[in-house]
Amino acid sequence: MTVGIYGLGRFGSFWATQLSKRFTVVAATRSATRETPPGVRRVELAELGAADAVFLCVAISALEPAVAQLLPHLARGTTVLDTCSVKRFPVETMLRLIPEDIEVLGTHPMFGPDSARNGVQGLPLILSEARSSRVTYRRWRQEFEALGLRVVEMSADEHDHEAAYTQGVTHVIGRVLKELDLTESRIGTLGYQKILEVIEQTCNDPYQLFLDLQRFNPYTAEMRDKLIQSVSKVVHDLSES
Repeated sequence: MTVGIYGLGRFGSFWATQLSKRFTVVAATRSATRETPPGVRRVELAELGAADAVFLCVAISALEPAVAQLLPHLARGTTVLDTCSVKRFPVETMLRLIPEDIEVLGTHPMFGPDSARNGVQGLPLILSEARSSRVTYRRWRQEFEALGLRVVEMSADEHDHEAAYTQGVTHVIGRVLKELDLTESRIGTLGYQKILEVIEQTCNDPYQLFLDLQRFNPYTAEMRDKLIQSVSKVVHDLSES
């Protein structure tokens, strides 16, 4: 099976490398300066669109123009899968723009180059139904499991609601903690080391990812309001004590 990767940013390059362990991988990117990972062949959009499956590894905010650019080159029978950290927006966008004779699946590999530096074994990947046959859906579930991933099936809406209070809050806290300019300490506790790890894991990603996670998930505004209320309550309790 030939798998295409559209987008060779930090995650796209990492994902192409992982998939090349099982598939023939071709890739295209809008940036001429991006390096092509070992074991991956760089191609034009026409060849990319003829792959058996194409993974969209672009920023959430860039998904719609990426689909529009790829659309004229997609072959009938190709399966298109996004890898966005939110699910409702990309799934709805793909269903709206991509013809019905092309299958669509929503995925969210919940890891990246930092959290998977020791391998992807046991790490979670969200799989959301969109528009595909049961055969195609089961095949990709099995392929992800063969990579060692722990596949979690849920709807796009379920994903976004839960992710707002897991991934979304983690990225907000990580960015806030970075503003404190925390550094290594000789007396740092294990808990403090975990805080530094949160900063590293969230702030090594592009700032655009952070913005997109917050803007394109319909439930993160509610999460941030509750977070602010919680901080305000703790600060108020301290001033009253």
